Amino acid sequence: MCPQCDRDCGYWNLNKSCVAAEITHIFDNNSTIFFAIFMSLWATTFLEVWKRRQFKLNYEWDLVDYDEERDLIRPEFEAKVTRERINPVTRRMEPFLSPRDRCTRVCFSAVTVFFWVIVVCAAVIAVIIYRIVISSVFAYNIDPDTLGAIGSYATPSLLTTITGSLLSLILIMILNTVYEKIAIWLTDLELPRTQIEFEDSFTFKMFCFQFVNYYSYLFYVAFLKNLLAGLPPNYNYFAGNRWEECDAGGCMYELSLQLVIIMFGKQVWNNIVEIVWPWAVTKYRQWRSAMTTQTSPDNMYTRWEQDYDLQPFQQLALFYEYLEMVIQFGFATLFVSAFPLAPALALINNIFEIRLDANKLICESRRPIAQKCSDIGVWYYLLDFLGTLAVITNAFTIAFTSQSIPKLVYYYVYSLEIYNERTMQGFTNNSLAVFDVRDFSSESRPALNPTGVDFCRYRAYRTPPSDPNKYETTKQYWHVIAAQLAFVIVMEHVVMLCKWLIDYVVPDRPKALQVKIKREHFLVHEVLVKADVTTLLKKQNMSLTSDATLESGDVISHQPEATGRTGVGGNSSLKVVKETTEL
Repeated sequence: MCPQCDRDCGYWNLNKSCVAAEITHIFDNNSTIFFAIFMSLWATTFLEVWKRRQFKLNYEWDLVDYDEERDLIRPEFEAKVTRERINPVTRRMEPFLSPRDRCTRVCFSAVTVFFWVIVVCAAVIAVIIYRIVISSVFAYNIDPDTLGAIGSYATPSLLTTITGSLLSLILIMILNTVYEKIAIWLTDLELPRTQIEFEDSFTFKMFCFQFVNYYSYLFYVAFLKNLLAGLPPNYNYFAGNRWEECDAGGCMYELSLQLVIIMFGKQVWNNIVEIVWPWAVTKYRQWRSAMTTQTSPDNMYTRWEQDYDLQPFQQLALFYEYLEMVIQFGFATLFVSAFPLAPALALINNIFEIRLDANKLICESRRPIAQKCSDIGVWYYLLDFLGTLAVITNAFTIAFTSQSIPKLVYYYVYSLEIYNERTMQGFTNNSLAVFDVRDFSSESRPALNPTGVDFCRYRAYRTPPSDPNKYETTKQYWHVIAAQLAFVIVMEHVVMLCKWLIDYVVPDRPKALQVKIKREHFLVHEVLVKADVTTLLKKQNMSLTSDATLESGDVISHQPEATGRTGVGGNSSLKVVKETTEL
Protein backbone atom coordinates (compact mmCIF):
# COMPACT_ATOMS: atom_id res chain seq x y z
CA MET A 1 0.00 0.00 0.00
CA CYS A 2 1.09 3.60 -0.65
CA PRO A 3 2.48 5.49 2.40
CA GLN A 4 0.03 7.40 4.58
CA CYS A 5 2.31 10.41 5.11
CA ASP A 6 5.25 12.11 3.43
CA ARG A 7 8.90 11.06 3.74
CA ASP A 8 8.73 9.43 7.20
CA CYS A 9 6.06 6.83 6.36
CA GLY A 10 6.98 3.75 4.41
CA TYR A 11 5.10 1.25 2.28
CA TRP A 12 2.94 -1.17 4.23
CA ASN A 13 0.96 -4.35 3.70
CA LEU A 14 -2.82 -4.34 3.50
CA ASN A 15 -3.16 -7.24 5.95
CA LYS A 16 -2.29 -4.84 8.79
CA SER A 17 -5.80 -3.38 8.46
CA CYS A 18 -7.55 -6.76 8.52
CA VAL A 19 -8.73 -6.32 12.12
CA ALA A 20 -10.23 -2.92 11.32
CA ALA A 21 -11.85 -4.34 8.19
CA GLU A 22 -13.39 -7.24 10.15
CA ILE A 23 -14.80 -4.89 12.79
CA THR A 24 -16.11 -2.55 10.09
CA HIS A 25 -17.84 -5.44 8.30
CA ILE A 26 -19.96 -6.07 11.43
CA PHE A 27 -21.57 -2.65 10.94
CA ASP A 28 -20.98 -2.04 7.24
CA ASN A 29 -23.03 -4.70 5.45
CA ASN A 30 -26.24 -4.96 3.46
CA SER A 31 -28.42 -5.15 6.58
CA THR A 32 -27.15 -1.71 7.65
CA ILE A 33 -29.27 -0.11 4.93
CA PHE A 34 -32.48 -1.58 6.29
CA PHE A 35 -31.51 -0.77 9.88
CA ALA A 36 -30.87 2.88 8.98
CA ILE A 37 -34.28 3.09 7.29
CA PHE A 38 -35.88 1.46 10.33
CA MET A 39 -34.25 3.95 12.71
CA SER A 40 -35.37 6.91 10.58
CA LEU A 41 -38.96 5.67 10.71
CA TRP A 42 -38.60 4.87 14.41
CA ALA A 43 -37.64 8.50 15.12
CA THR A 44 -40.92 9.68 13.55
CA THR A 45 -42.95 7.02 15.33
CA PHE A 46 -41.32 7.92 18.62
CA LEU A 47 -42.34 11.57 18.25
CA GLU A 48 -45.89 10.65 17.23
CA VAL A 49 -46.28 8.37 20.25
CA TRP A 50 -44.89 11.11 22.46
CA LYS A 51 -47.46 13.61 21.18
CA ARG A 52 -50.24 11.19 22.15
CA ARG A 53 -48.65 10.62 25.55
CA GLN A 54 -48.22 14.36 26.00
CA PHE A 55 -51.91 15.02 25.30
CA LYS A 56 -52.86 12.31 27.79
CA LEU A 57 -50.74 14.00 30.46
CA ASN A 58 -52.33 17.33 29.59
CA TYR A 59 -55.75 15.83 30.15
CA GLU A 60 -54.80 14.19 33.45
CA TRP A 61 -53.28 17.43 34.80
CA ASP A 62 -56.07 19.66 33.42
CA LEU A 63 -53.78 21.52 31.01
CA VAL A 64 -55.65 20.94 27.74
CA ASP A 65 -56.74 24.57 27.44
CA TYR A 66 -53.80 26.04 29.33
CA ASP A 67 -52.42 29.21 27.74
CA GLU A 68 -48.73 29.75 28.47
CA GLU A 69 -48.99 33.36 27.30
CA ARG A 70 -50.70 34.08 30.61
CA ASP A 71 -47.39 33.62 32.42
CA LEU A 72 -46.25 36.51 34.59
CA ILE A 73 -43.70 38.98 33.30
CA ARG A 74 -40.12 38.23 34.38
CA PRO A 75 -38.91 40.50 37.20
CA GLU A 76 -35.73 41.19 35.21
CA PHE A 77 -37.85 42.48 32.32
CA GLU A 78 -39.83 44.79 34.59
CA ALA A 79 -36.68 46.09 36.30
CA LYS A 80 -34.67 46.84 33.13
CA VAL A 81 -37.39 48.06 30.75
CA THR A 82 -38.49 51.60 31.62
CA ARG A 83 -40.87 52.24 28.74
CA GLU A 84 -44.54 51.31 29.28
CA ARG A 85 -47.68 50.94 27.21
CA ILE A 86 -51.21 49.57 27.60
CA ASN A 87 -51.46 45.84 27.03
CA PRO A 88 -54.23 45.34 24.43
CA VAL A 89 -55.32 42.14 26.18
CA THR A 90 -55.31 43.10 29.85
CA ARG A 91 -55.84 46.86 29.29
CA ARG A 92 -53.17 47.58 31.89
CA MET A 93 -49.90 49.50 31.75
CA GLU A 94 -47.00 47.08 31.30
CA PRO A 95 -43.28 47.41 30.46
CA PHE A 96 -42.71 47.47 26.70
CA LEU A 97 -39.55 46.81 24.68
CA SER A 98 -39.67 48.52 21.30
CA PRO A 99 -39.12 46.41 18.16
CA ARG A 100 -35.98 48.42 17.35
CA ASP A 101 -34.37 47.67 20.72
CA ARG A 102 -35.37 44.03 20.53
CA CYS A 103 -33.98 43.69 16.99
CA THR A 104 -30.68 45.28 18.06
CA ARG A 105 -30.30 42.93 20.99
CA VAL A 106 -31.22 39.84 18.97
CA CYS A 107 -28.79 40.76 16.16
CA PHE A 108 -25.95 41.23 18.63
CA SER A 109 -26.81 37.88 20.22
CA ALA A 110 -26.91 36.15 16.82
CA VAL A 111 -23.51 37.55 15.83
CA THR A 112 -22.01 36.36 19.13
CA VAL A 113 -23.47 32.89 18.68
CA PHE A 114 -22.07 32.75 15.15
CA PHE A 115 -18.65 33.79 16.47
CA TRP A 116 -18.65 30.93 18.96
CA VAL A 117 -19.69 28.50 16.25
CA ILE A 118 -16.59 29.66 14.36
CA VAL A 119 -14.57 29.02 17.53
CA VAL A 120 -15.87 25.43 17.58
CA CYS A 121 -14.90 25.01 13.93
CA ALA A 122 -11.44 26.33 14.82
CA ALA A 123 -11.21 23.72 17.58
CA VAL A 124 -12.11 21.01 15.06
CA ILE A 125 -9.37 22.29 12.74
CA ALA A 126 -6.94 22.19 15.68
CA VAL A 127 -7.79 18.53 16.26
CA ILE A 128 -7.30 17.84 12.54
CA ILE A 129 -3.85 19.47 12.64
CA TYR A 130 -2.99 17.39 15.70
CA ARG A 131 -4.01 14.22 13.89
CA ILE A 132 -2.03 15.18 10.79
CA VAL A 133 1.13 15.77 12.83
CA ILE A 134 0.76 12.86 15.27
CA SER A 135 0.02 10.34 12.51
CA SER A 136 3.46 11.03 11.04
CA VAL A 137 5.04 10.69 14.49
CA PHE A 138 3.34 7.35 15.16
CA ALA A 139 4.13 6.05 11.69
CA TYR A 140 7.82 6.90 12.08
CA ASN A 141 8.36 5.80 15.70
CA ILE A 142 6.07 2.77 16.09
CA ASP A 143 6.97 -0.55 14.52
CA PRO A 144 4.02 -2.98 14.82
CA ASP A 145 6.39 -5.96 14.53
CA THR A 146 8.08 -5.04 17.82
CA LEU A 147 4.79 -4.83 19.76
CA GLY A 148 4.12 -8.55 19.74
CA ALA A 149 0.49 -9.69 20.01
CA ILE A 150 -0.94 -6.16 20.04
CA GLY A 151 1.01 -5.12 16.97
CA SER A 152 -1.90 -5.94 14.66
CA TYR A 153 -4.21 -3.72 16.75
CA ALA A 154 -1.96 -0.80 17.74
CA THR A 155 -1.56 0.58 14.23
CA PRO A 156 -0.58 4.23 13.73
CA SER A 157 -4.04 4.90 12.28
CA LEU A 158 -5.80 3.43 15.35
CA LEU A 159 -3.58 5.27 17.83
CA THR A 160 -4.14 8.52 15.96
CA THR A 161 -7.90 7.99 16.00
CA ILE A 162 -8.04 7.22 19.75
CA THR A 163 -5.84 10.12 20.86
CA GLY A 164 -7.56 12.51 18.48
CA SER A 165 -11.00 11.46 19.74
CA LEU A 166 -9.97 11.95 23.36
CA LEU A 167 -8.56 15.40 22.57
CA SER A 168 -11.77 16.27 20.74
CA LEU A 169 -13.81 15.15 23.77
CA ILE A 170 -11.76 17.34 26.13
CA LEU A 171 -12.20 20.38 23.89
CA ILE A 172 -15.94 19.72 23.64
CA MET A 173 -16.37 19.68 27.42
CA ILE A 174 -14.29 22.85 27.91
CA LEU A 175 -16.17 24.76 25.22
CA ASN A 176 -19.53 23.60 26.64
CA THR A 177 -18.66 25.03 30.06
CA VAL A 178 -17.55 28.37 28.61
CA TYR A 179 -20.41 28.77 26.17
CA GLU A 180 -23.07 27.95 28.78
CA LYS A 181 -22.22 31.11 30.72
CA ILE A 182 -22.11 33.16 27.52
CA ALA A 183 -25.51 31.83 26.40
CA ILE A 184 -27.12 32.83 29.72
CA TRP A 185 -25.59 36.30 29.46
CA LEU A 186 -26.80 36.73 25.87
CA THR A 187 -30.31 35.56 26.74
CA ASP A 188 -30.49 38.03 29.65
CA LEU A 189 -29.27 40.72 27.28
CA GLU A 190 -32.20 40.06 24.93
CA LEU A 191 -34.64 40.80 27.81
CA PRO A 192 -37.26 38.08 27.20
CA ARG A 193 -40.66 39.11 28.51
CA THR A 194 -41.71 35.79 30.12
CA GLN A 195 -39.92 32.74 31.45
CA ILE A 196 -41.16 30.69 28.50
CA GLU A 197 -39.52 33.13 26.07
CA PHE A 198 -36.30 33.05 28.12
CA GLU A 199 -36.12 29.25 28.07
CA ASP A 200 -36.91 29.01 24.34
CA SER A 201 -34.20 31.52 23.45
CA PHE A 202 -31.64 29.92 25.73
CA THR A 203 -32.53 26.46 24.41
CA PHE A 204 -32.02 27.50 20.80
CA LYS A 205 -28.59 29.01 21.55
CA MET A 206 -27.37 26.00 23.50
CA PHE A 207 -28.63 23.54 20.91
CA CYS A 208 -26.99 25.39 18.02
CA PHE A 209 -23.68 25.44 19.83
CA GLN A 210 -23.78 21.87 21.08
CA PHE A 211 -24.95 20.57 17.72
CA VAL A 212 -21.82 22.00 16.10
CA ASN A 213 -19.65 21.09 19.07
CA TYR A 214 -20.64 17.42 19.25
CA TYR A 215 -21.38 16.57 15.63
CA SER A 216 -19.04 18.74 13.52
CA TYR A 217 -16.08 16.36 13.76
CA LEU A 218 -18.33 13.40 12.99
CA PHE A 219 -19.50 15.15 9.81
CA TYR A 220 -15.89 15.81 8.89
CA VAL A 221 -14.85 12.17 9.28
CA ALA A 222 -17.92 10.88 7.49
CA PHE A 223 -18.00 13.15 4.45
CA LEU A 224 -14.89 15.34 4.13
CA LYS A 225 -11.82 13.51 5.40
CA ASN A 226 -11.14 11.21 2.44
CA LEU A 227 -12.32 13.86 -0.02
CA LEU A 228 -9.80 16.43 1.26
CA ALA A 229 -6.86 14.02 1.46
CA GLY A 230 -6.32 13.82 -2.29
CA LEU A 231 -4.79 10.99 -4.30
CA PRO A 232 -1.21 10.26 -5.38
CA PRO A 233 0.69 12.10 -6.67
CA ASN A 234 -1.57 15.15 -6.10
CA TYR A 235 -1.98 15.11 -2.35
CA ASN A 236 -3.55 18.04 -0.51
CA TYR A 237 -1.63 19.89 2.18
CA PHE A 238 -2.70 21.90 5.21
CA ALA A 239 -0.37 23.99 7.38
CA GLY A 240 2.61 22.43 5.59
CA ASN A 241 1.54 18.86 6.32
CA ARG A 242 -0.18 16.32 4.12
CA TRP A 243 -3.88 15.96 4.81
CA GLU A 244 -4.77 12.89 6.82
CA GLU A 245 -6.57 10.08 5.00
CA CYS A 246 -8.81 7.27 6.19
CA ASP A 247 -7.71 3.71 6.74
CA ALA A 248 -7.59 1.41 3.73
CA GLY A 249 -10.78 -0.21 5.04
CA GLY A 250 -12.63 3.11 4.79
CA CYS A 251 -13.78 5.83 7.19
CA MET A 252 -16.61 3.82 8.79
CA TYR A 253 -14.24 2.24 11.32
CA GLU A 254 -12.91 5.61 12.44
CA LEU A 255 -16.40 7.14 12.44
CA SER A 256 -17.79 4.41 14.71
CA LEU A 257 -14.79 4.67 17.08
CA GLN A 258 -15.15 8.45 17.26
CA LEU A 259 -18.87 8.07 17.97
CA VAL A 260 -18.28 5.58 20.80
CA ILE A 261 -15.61 7.68 22.51
CA ILE A 262 -17.60 10.94 22.40
CA MET A 263 -20.91 9.33 23.36
CA PHE A 264 -19.45 7.32 26.26
CA GLY A 265 -17.11 10.06 27.45
CA LYS A 266 -19.88 12.66 27.42
CA GLN A 267 -22.09 10.46 29.56
CA VAL A 268 -19.37 9.76 32.09
CA TRP A 269 -18.61 13.47 32.39
CA ASN A 270 -22.28 14.38 32.75
CA ASN A 271 -22.72 11.82 35.54
CA ILE A 272 -19.75 13.32 37.38
CA VAL A 273 -21.09 16.86 37.02
CA GLU A 274 -24.75 16.05 37.75
CA ILE A 275 -24.46 13.35 40.41
CA VAL A 276 -21.00 12.82 41.91
CA TRP A 277 -20.14 16.49 42.43
CA PRO A 278 -23.52 17.50 43.99
CA TRP A 279 -23.38 14.41 46.22
CA ALA A 280 -19.90 15.34 47.42
CA VAL A 281 -20.95 18.95 48.09
CA THR A 282 -24.04 17.80 50.03
CA LYS A 283 -22.02 15.39 52.16
CA TYR A 284 -19.50 18.11 52.93
CA ARG A 285 -22.23 20.57 54.02
CA GLN A 286 -23.89 17.92 56.18
CA TRP A 287 -20.56 16.99 57.75
CA ARG A 288 -19.83 20.65 58.50
CA SER A 289 -23.25 21.09 60.15
CA ALA A 290 -22.83 17.87 62.12
CA MET A 291 -19.44 19.05 63.42
CA THR A 292 -21.04 22.32 64.52
CA THR A 293 -23.65 20.33 66.43
CA GLN A 294 -20.98 18.25 68.18
CA THR A 295 -19.15 21.35 69.36
CA SER A 296 -22.43 22.86 70.60
CA PRO A 297 -24.62 20.09 72.12
CA ASP A 298 -27.51 22.49 72.65
CA ASN A 299 -27.58 23.25 68.93
CA MET A 300 -29.37 20.19 67.50
CA TYR A 301 -28.99 19.29 63.85
CA THR A 302 -32.70 19.42 63.03
CA ARG A 303 -34.54 17.85 60.12
CA TRP A 304 -35.14 21.13 58.37
CA GLU A 305 -31.45 22.00 58.62
CA GLN A 306 -30.58 18.68 57.02
CA ASP A 307 -33.02 19.43 54.21
CA TYR A 308 -31.57 22.90 53.79
CA ASP A 309 -28.09 21.43 53.38
CA LEU A 310 -29.30 19.56 50.28
CA GLN A 311 -28.54 20.98 46.85
CA PRO A 312 -30.96 23.73 45.74
CA PHE A 313 -33.02 22.82 42.70
CA GLN A 314 -31.82 25.23 40.03
CA GLN A 315 -34.26 27.02 37.76
CA LEU A 316 -32.68 25.46 34.63
CA ALA A 317 -32.04 22.03 36.15
CA LEU A 318 -34.51 20.27 33.88
CA PHE A 319 -33.12 22.16 30.88
CA TYR A 320 -29.84 20.26 31.08
CA GLU A 321 -31.71 16.95 31.37
CA TYR A 322 -33.66 17.76 28.21
CA LEU A 323 -30.51 18.91 26.40
CA GLU A 324 -28.70 15.71 27.34
CA MET A 325 -31.55 13.57 25.96
CA VAL A 326 -31.76 15.58 22.72
CA ILE A 327 -28.01 15.27 22.08
CA GLN A 328 -28.23 11.56 22.83
CA PHE A 329 -31.17 11.29 20.41
CA GLY A 330 -28.88 12.78 17.77
CA PHE A 331 -26.13 10.25 18.49
CA ALA A 332 -28.66 7.40 18.25
CA THR A 333 -30.12 8.52 14.91
CA LEU A 334 -27.77 10.72 12.87
CA PHE A 335 -24.97 8.18 12.36
CA VAL A 336 -26.70 4.97 13.35
CA SER A 337 -25.55 3.38 10.09
CA ALA A 338 -21.94 3.80 11.24
CA PHE A 339 -22.55 2.42 14.75
CA PRO A 340 -25.82 0.45 15.03
CA LEU A 341 -25.17 -0.25 18.72
CA ALA A 342 -25.69 3.42 19.59
CA PRO A 343 -29.46 3.00 20.29
CA ALA A 344 -28.77 -0.02 22.52
CA LEU A 345 -26.13 1.88 24.49
CA ALA A 346 -28.49 4.84 24.80
CA LEU A 347 -31.23 2.55 26.15
CA ILE A 348 -28.91 0.98 28.74
CA ASN A 349 -27.68 4.43 29.75
CA ASN A 350 -31.22 5.76 30.17
CA ILE A 351 -32.23 2.82 32.38
CA PHE A 352 -29.47 3.77 34.81
CA GLU A 353 -30.07 7.48 34.27
CA ILE A 354 -33.68 7.18 35.45
CA ARG A 355 -32.63 5.68 38.77
CA LEU A 356 -29.73 8.09 39.24
CA ASP A 357 -31.91 11.12 38.53
CA ALA A 358 -34.60 9.80 40.86
CA ASN A 359 -32.04 9.47 43.65
CA LYS A 360 -30.74 12.96 42.90
CA LEU A 361 -34.21 14.53 43.01
CA ILE A 362 -35.41 12.67 46.11
CA CYS A 363 -32.28 12.34 48.25
CA GLU A 364 -29.80 14.96 47.09
CA SER A 365 -31.95 17.98 46.11
CA ARG A 366 -34.40 20.27 47.81
CA ARG A 367 -38.02 20.01 46.78
CA PRO A 368 -38.52 21.76 43.42
CA ILE A 369 -41.25 24.30 42.79
CA ALA A 370 -43.81 23.04 40.28
CA GLN A 371 -44.38 25.01 37.11
CA LYS A 372 -47.20 24.54 34.61
CA CYS A 373 -46.59 23.84 30.93
CA SER A 374 -48.75 22.32 28.23
CA ASP A 375 -45.95 20.62 26.25
CA ILE A 376 -42.17 20.30 26.00
CA GLY A 377 -42.01 23.49 23.97
CA VAL A 378 -39.18 24.01 21.51
CA TRP A 379 -37.61 20.65 22.36
CA TYR A 380 -40.17 18.85 20.20
CA TYR A 381 -39.17 20.85 17.11
CA LEU A 382 -35.49 20.15 17.79
CA LEU A 383 -36.19 16.43 18.02
CA ASP A 384 -38.19 16.59 14.80
CA PHE A 385 -35.29 18.43 13.13
CA LEU A 386 -32.83 15.71 14.20
CA GLY A 387 -35.19 12.98 13.01
CA THR A 388 -35.45 14.59 9.56
CA LEU A 389 -31.71 15.27 9.37
CA ALA A 390 -31.05 11.62 10.29
CA VAL A 391 -32.64 10.51 7.02
CA ILE A 392 -30.20 12.67 5.04
CA THR A 393 -27.06 11.82 7.05
CA ASN A 394 -27.70 8.08 7.02
CA ALA A 395 -28.40 8.11 3.29
CA PHE A 396 -25.12 9.94 2.57
CA THR A 397 -23.19 7.81 5.09
CA ILE A 398 -24.31 4.56 3.47
CA ALA A 399 -23.79 5.91 -0.04
CA PHE A 400 -20.45 7.72 0.25
CA THR A 401 -18.76 6.62 3.50
CA SER A 402 -19.47 2.90 3.60
CA GLN A 403 -18.55 0.34 0.95
CA SER A 404 -22.10 -0.95 0.50
CA ILE A 405 -22.83 0.74 -2.85
CA PRO A 406 -19.42 -0.01 -4.45
CA LYS A 407 -19.85 -3.65 -3.41
CA LEU A 408 -23.31 -3.84 -4.95
CA VAL A 409 -22.06 -2.28 -8.21
CA TYR A 410 -19.20 -4.77 -8.34
CA TYR A 411 -21.45 -7.70 -7.48
CA TYR A 412 -24.12 -6.99 -10.10
CA VAL A 413 -21.95 -5.60 -12.92
CA TYR A 414 -18.19 -6.01 -12.82
CA SER A 415 -17.92 -9.46 -11.24
CA LEU A 416 -19.76 -10.82 -14.29
CA GLU A 417 -17.07 -9.35 -16.54
CA ILE A 418 -14.26 -10.92 -14.52
CA TYR A 419 -15.65 -14.26 -13.31
CA ASN A 420 -18.77 -14.69 -15.50
CA GLU A 421 -20.82 -14.97 -12.32
CA ARG A 422 -22.01 -12.75 -9.54
CA THR A 423 -19.52 -12.98 -6.69
CA MET A 424 -17.71 -10.77 -4.23
CA GLN A 425 -14.42 -12.49 -4.96
CA GLY A 426 -11.83 -9.99 -6.16
CA PHE A 427 -13.63 -6.90 -4.87
CA THR A 428 -10.68 -5.67 -2.79
CA ASN A 429 -8.26 -5.97 -5.72
CA ASN A 430 -10.79 -4.30 -8.01
CA SER A 431 -11.25 -1.32 -5.65
CA LEU A 432 -7.51 -0.61 -5.34
CA ALA A 433 -5.73 1.37 -8.04
CA VAL A 434 -2.05 0.98 -8.97
CA PHE A 435 0.55 3.75 -8.65
CA ASP A 436 4.12 3.85 -9.91
CA VAL A 437 6.36 4.98 -7.03
CA ARG A 438 8.63 6.79 -9.51
CA ASP A 439 5.82 9.31 -10.04
CA PHE A 440 5.98 10.47 -6.42
CA SER A 441 7.22 14.02 -5.92
CA SER A 442 10.41 14.53 -3.94
CA GLU A 443 8.34 15.74 -0.96
CA SER A 444 6.04 12.70 -0.92
CA ARG A 445 8.48 9.89 -1.80
CA PRO A 446 9.38 7.75 1.28
CA ALA A 447 12.90 8.27 2.53
CA LEU A 448 13.49 4.52 2.79
CA ASN A 449 12.48 1.71 0.44
CA PRO A 450 14.33 -1.36 1.74
CA THR A 451 12.14 -3.89 -0.09
CA GLY A 452 12.45 -2.15 -3.45
CA VAL A 453 8.76 -1.49 -4.02
CA ASP A 454 8.02 -0.41 -7.61
CA PHE A 455 4.22 -0.12 -7.42
CA CYS A 456 1.88 0.63 -4.54
CA ARG A 457 -1.89 0.44 -4.23
CA TYR A 458 -4.45 2.96 -3.01
CA ARG A 459 -8.26 2.99 -2.81
CA ALA A 460 -9.62 4.59 -5.96
CA TYR A 461 -11.02 3.79 -9.40
CA ARG A 462 -8.26 5.12 -11.66
CA THR A 463 -6.35 3.89 -14.67
CA PRO A 464 -2.94 2.19 -14.10
CA PRO A 465 0.46 3.75 -14.96
CA SER A 466 0.64 1.67 -18.15
CA ASP A 467 -2.44 3.35 -19.59
CA PRO A 468 -1.87 6.24 -22.03
CA ASN A 469 -4.12 8.41 -19.84
CA LYS A 470 -2.69 7.24 -16.55
CA TYR A 471 -4.32 8.09 -13.23
CA GLU A 472 -7.60 9.13 -14.84
CA THR A 473 -10.97 8.10 -13.43
CA THR A 474 -12.40 4.92 -14.91
CA LYS A 475 -15.88 4.09 -16.13
CA GLN A 476 -16.50 2.12 -12.94
CA TYR A 477 -15.94 5.30 -10.89
CA TRP A 478 -18.79 7.05 -12.68
CA HIS A 479 -20.99 3.97 -12.33
CA VAL A 480 -20.39 3.99 -8.57
CA ILE A 481 -21.07 7.76 -8.30
CA ALA A 482 -24.32 7.37 -10.25
CA ALA A 483 -25.40 4.47 -8.03
CA GLN A 484 -24.56 6.45 -4.87
CA LEU A 485 -26.56 9.50 -5.97
CA ALA A 486 -29.48 7.31 -7.06
CA PHE A 487 -29.46 5.56 -3.68
CA VAL A 488 -29.49 8.89 -1.80
CA ILE A 489 -32.40 10.24 -3.86
CA VAL A 490 -34.47 7.05 -3.63
CA MET A 491 -33.84 6.48 0.09
CA GLU A 492 -34.58 10.09 1.03
CA HIS A 493 -37.83 10.22 -0.94
CA VAL A 494 -39.06 6.82 0.21
CA VAL A 495 -38.25 7.40 3.89
CA MET A 496 -39.63 10.96 3.83
CA LEU A 497 -42.84 9.67 2.26
CA CYS A 498 -43.13 6.99 4.95
CA LYS A 499 -42.48 9.58 7.67
CA TRP A 500 -45.20 11.79 6.25
CA LEU A 501 -47.63 8.86 6.11
CA ILE A 502 -46.91 7.96 9.74
CA ASP A 503 -47.44 11.57 10.77
CA TYR A 504 -50.71 11.70 8.82
CA VAL A 505 -52.11 8.31 9.87
CA VAL A 506 -51.28 8.45 13.59
CA PRO A 507 -53.56 11.03 15.27
CA ASP A 508 -51.97 13.39 17.77
CA ARG A 509 -54.80 12.83 20.24
CA PRO A 510 -56.17 9.43 21.31
CA LYS A 511 -59.75 8.98 20.16
CA ALA A 512 -60.96 7.87 23.60
CA LEU A 513 -59.70 11.10 25.16
CA GLN A 514 -61.26 13.18 22.42
CA VAL A 515 -64.64 11.54 23.18
CA LYS A 516 -64.19 12.26 26.90
CA ILE A 517 -63.36 15.91 26.24
CA LYS A 518 -66.36 16.32 23.93
CA ARG A 519 -68.57 14.72 26.57
CA GLU A 520 -67.23 17.11 29.22
CA HIS A 521 -67.78 20.13 26.96
CA PHE A 522 -71.32 18.96 26.29
CA LEU A 523 -72.09 18.58 30.00
CA VAL A 524 -70.59 21.99 30.79
CA HIS A 525 -72.63 23.58 28.01
CA GLU A 526 -75.75 21.84 29.25
CA VAL A 527 -75.21 23.10 32.80
CA LEU A 528 -74.64 26.65 31.55
CA VAL A 529 -77.80 26.53 29.44
CA LYS A 530 -79.83 25.26 32.39
CA ALA A 531 -78.42 27.99 34.59
CA ASP A 532 -79.31 30.63 31.99
CA VAL A 533 -82.81 29.21 31.59
CA THR A 534 -83.36 29.22 35.36
CA THR A 535 -82.19 32.84 35.57
CA LEU A 536 -84.50 33.86 32.73
CA LEU A 537 -87.47 32.07 34.32
CA LYS A 538 -86.86 33.82 37.64
CA LYS A 539 -86.66 37.20 35.95
CA GLN A 540 -89.82 36.51 33.90
CA ASN A 541 -91.78 35.36 36.96
CA MET A 542 -90.65 38.38 38.94
CA SER A 543 -91.70 40.68 36.08
CA LEU A 544 -95.12 39.02 35.72
CA THR A 545 -95.69 39.09 39.47
CA SER A 546 -94.86 42.80 39.59
CA ASP A 547 -97.26 43.50 36.69
CA ALA A 548 -100.07 41.55 38.33
CA THR A 549 -99.55 43.35 41.63
CA LEU A 550 -99.65 46.76 39.98
CA GLU A 551 -102.86 45.93 38.09
CA SER A 552 -104.60 44.78 41.29
CA GLY A 553 -103.58 48.01 43.01
CA ASP A 554 -101.98 46.18 45.94
CA VAL A 555 -98.15 46.14 45.96
CA ILE A 556 -97.65 44.17 49.20
CA SER A 557 -100.09 41.26 48.98
CA HIS A 558 -100.93 39.08 45.96
CA GLN A 559 -104.63 38.67 45.14
CA PRO A 560 -106.14 35.48 43.72
CA GLU A 561 -106.90 37.33 40.46
CA ALA A 562 -103.22 37.20 39.66
CA THR A 563 -103.38 33.45 39.35
CA GLY A 564 -104.69 33.64 35.84
CA ARG A 565 -101.88 36.00 34.91
CA THR A 566 -99.42 33.66 36.55
CA GLY A 567 -100.74 30.93 34.37
CA VAL A 568 -100.17 33.18 31.39
CA GLY A 569 -96.71 33.86 32.73
CA GLY A 570 -96.07 30.11 32.84
CA ASN A 571 -96.89 29.87 29.15
CA SER A 572 -94.52 32.76 28.48
CA SER A 573 -91.84 31.00 30.52
CA LEU A 574 -92.26 27.86 28.44
CA LYS A 575 -91.83 30.00 25.37
CA VAL A 576 -88.61 31.48 26.79
CA VAL A 577 -87.32 27.97 27.61
CA LYS A 578 -88.05 26.86 24.07
CA GLU A 579 -86.28 29.86 22.55
CA THR A 580 -83.27 29.48 24.86
CA THR A 581 -82.93 25.77 24.05
CA GLU A 582 -83.01 26.53 20.34
CA LEU A 583 -80.27 29.11 20.80
